Amino acid sequence: MTELPIAEAKAHFSDVLRQVESGEEVIVTRGLKKEAVAAIIPMKTYRAKKERKLGTLEGRMRVVFHDDWAMTDEELLAS
Repeated sequence: MTELPIAEAKAHFSDVLRQVESGEEVIVTRGLKKEAVAAIIPMKTYRAKKERKLGTLEGRMRVVFHDDWAMTDEELLAS
């Protein structure tokens, strides 16, 4: 993993992209403290990231809505 200040990454962007294409991750930093502000990663790494699942409690709890359940707009907004 390489860390580069914004100005250097901007000046050598083609080189940065070549590094990323070869599988390396590049962190872009800002200021004297070199705070990380962005990461440039290869597309295959980006695509391999697992998507977050909604419903992490699936199988652990149950929600039942009865047929006679109703709520007015006012009740919804007040809750």
